[in-house]
Amino acid sequence: MQSSGLVPPTLRPPAGLGEAYLRLSLADTVPALLRMKQVQEVLVLPAARLTPIPNLPPLVLGLMNRRSRVLWVVDLPQLLGLPPLDAGRQSHALAIIQVASGSLALAVHQVDGMGWLSEDEIQPPPPHLPSHLMPFLRGCVLQAQHIALVLDPEAIVHAPALLNH
Repeated sequence: MQSSGLVPPTLRPPAGLGEAYLRLSLADTVPALLRMKQVQEVLVLPAARLTPIPNLPPLVLGLMNRRSRVLWVVDLPQLLGLPPLDAGRQSHALAIIQVASGSLALAVHQVDGMGWLSEDEIQPPPPHLPSHLMPFLRGCVLQAQHIALVLDPEAIVHAPALLNH
């Protein structure tokens, strides 16, 4: 399907640059990438607009209402086994992802913009990464001094920590 007429010129990559990815920070030195095809929206939500739900794991920050839909808000770093977001935050940077089976709002340290990535730039995760990260990765990309994690939104939405509650 040719969709170039639907994409604003500023979002179209020059020929051969690949697909658009959202750049996220999961921690100070942990960059991550999400394919834009599965990102519905990016926003900053005041913490007061989250509705906490009792008896759920701490990685579930609560529920939010967005465009007449109720979404779970999940601490993505904590879900991935990284240090959790600061509980005293006044607002949350969120990326709302959509997969075939549903939507989820992912709270992250920071949204760092957008970039282009071709499939051949995505490498298998190096063996030194923690094993608890592996189910959530499509691969990794070497960027400057860091390895950027290429996340799998489908695996995140179906994370056992979310499904068991």
